[in-house]
Amino acid sequence: MANVGNQLPTQAVSKPAPKHGNVLPLWGNEKTMNLNPMILTNVLSSPYFKVQLYELKTYHEVVDEIYFKVTHAEPWEKGSRKTAGQTGMCGGVRGVGTGGIVSTAFCLLYKLFTLKLTRKQLMGLITHTDSPYIRALGFMYIRYTQPPADLIDWYDGFLDDEEMPIVQQVNWILYLSTVGLRV
Repeated sequence: MANVGNQLPTQAVSKPAPKHGNVLPLWGNEKTMNLNPMILTNVLSSPYFKVQLYELKTYHEVVDEIYFKVTHAEPWEKGSRKTAGQTGMCGGVRGVGTGGIVSTAFCLLYKLFTLKLTRKQLMGLITHTDSPYIRALGFMYIRYTQPPADLIDWYDGFLDDEEMPIVQQVNWILYLSTVGLRV
């Protein structure tokens, strides 16, 4: 870079999206939502996603579905993954190996992604008071779609949330520190 006069050399940087506009930036892959390929394949081939969720067209319909149908925020339905017989580094490791029945939560998370949420809608999810699962899917949406540099701005103020179990709070703090953010 040229040093003109007393100006310090600068590097070209991309201008971040306005943080207070209603349009959310999208970080990463605009088709996969940055989901694990096995999870995405299972979501897209799920009868629940292809039939029931296809019928839902609005943000409010999806939020209602989360309220009535989500009972956990894990990627696989409980007891549907078979890890027996796996050996080596993949044997029994969470998220590695064969899939199972993809969870309702992850189907709904991807459905939210297809709606291209606005900032206002996403704020509505993470501040929702009717269900911790609505809030959890909001935070998961942030984790998978928002620029890493913006994560602390989104999560700030929620890390001491009393509705979130302490183990999840510790996991958020550990995750944020692994991407270079300090809490």
